[in-house]
Amino acid sequence: MSVLSFLTDTASNAVLSASEQSSISTSISTMQSRLGLHFPNGEVKQHFRFGSSTRSTILPRSIDSQSDIDYMIVFHDNSYTPQTYLNRLKTFVEKRYGSSEIYQSSPTIVLELNHIKFDLVPATTNWIGELQIPNSAGGWMTTNPNNFNSTLDAKNKEHKSLIKPTIRLMKYWNATSKFPFDSFMMEKWICGRSFWWLTNQKDYFFAVIDSLSTNWEYSKWINDEITRAKGIVEKVKQYEKDEMPATAEAEINKLFRL
Repeated sequence: MSVLSFLTDTASNAVLSASEQSSISTSISTMQSRLGLHFPNGEVKQHFRFGSSTRSTILPRSIDSQSDIDYMIVFHDNSYTPQTYLNRLKTFVEKRYGSSEIYQSSPTIVLELNHIKFDLVPATTNWIGELQIPNSAGGWMTTNPNNFNSTLDAKNKEHKSLIKPTIRLMKYWNATSKFPFDSFMMEKWICGRSFWWLTNQKDYFFAVIDSLSTNWEYSKWINDEITRAKGIVEKVKQYEKDEMPATAEAEINKLFRL
């Protein structure tokens, strides 16, 4: 197997299986029913899934222990503080999911099921209809939760459907490196990069690794992970140049700690 085929296969395999997708769909349907039962009088205006699971960039939990489903619950009344709505969601999951692990991870309520984790995000709308979600300071901030989806879809289409697999590979590396970077911010950073004269998955992935740089503001362990990744890729390139494909493949495995 070449480095190119390894990276292509790894990116293709770093997706939710059919059984995982089916389980998640069942859990979402169950949640929708339970929300309707718990908030029967129009208290909730709408609720929907957003985030990486709607962009095909979510990783299986076997790869990424932090993998979750982002789910927004929009309340009709907007006259209370964010914590009030967080408390309402916590009451909901405690009543309807009593045997599951439940906790607040500001500014969301986390519901841990056996097969997946849900991040429940309360929201309201302001006077002009914009969605608002809690910020880290206890107030509100405006959001357009699925706006990035169309941007990523367009970028992926423009680049031969190689952007999303590249993101999955980088999220895989990020997970095995103990999460030096926020997953969503990394997705946006990759999507915002320019990719010229590249032809295949290896080119795209290596271009992103090459673009990583250490920073004095980072913790030492983050800089060490960046240095390690860049060093591995440089060795892979040299092994391929020296016509040592087996050694190159063994080296690229180290990037994902395989």
